[in-house]
Amino acid sequence: MKRFTARILGLLAAFLLIVFAVANRHLATVSFDPISPADPILSVSIPLWIVVFIAIFLGLIAGWTAAWVNQGRWRRAARQARAQLRRNLETRPAPPPGALHLPSPRT
Repeated sequence: MKRFTARILGLLAAFLLIVFAVANRHLATVSFDPISPADPILSVSIPLWIVVFIAIFLGLIAGWTAAWVNQGRWRRAARQARAQLRRNLETRPAPPPGALHLPSPRT
């Protein structure tokens, strides 16, 4: 049921994006020249829907990057815990022959 709902919502979103793109085909001038807005040197005329999609994509990239940077402390803690576990396993004495290999009790 979850997969069906996700597919229906995906199709609805795709339909809305297509309708938006078709409705906003007119050209928009995007300028990168803050000095002379009347006669910009760095400008490009592209359809408005492309401008909106590029803005959404750049926002997604910025959000993903911020989340990845913010989660760095958790990745570092996991690496340190793995390294500590490996050191503990390497320094643990071997059990005597014939002993049961049971996990140590948790404290």
